Amino acid sequence: MHEEQLDSQPVHCPYCNMPFELLVDASQGSHETWEDCPYCCAPIQLRILVSPFDGELEDVLVGRDDEVL
Repeated sequence: MHEEQLDSQPVHCPYCNMPFELLVDASQGSHETWEDCPYCCAPIQLRILVSPFDGELEDVLVGRDDEVL
């Protein structure tokens, strides 16, 4: 996958509150995944929401690893 095909989404780490750009592949549809914070290395839970109608990225929910999103 080429980086230009990824959506860039600004997020904040729920642990250290540092902002960073998250690259999201909307072609996978709605899904959950985890990403380590690039600053504090804490595991961030991500819920990626993609429109089933047009495949566009609708939202990215960010939470601590032990939260229920």
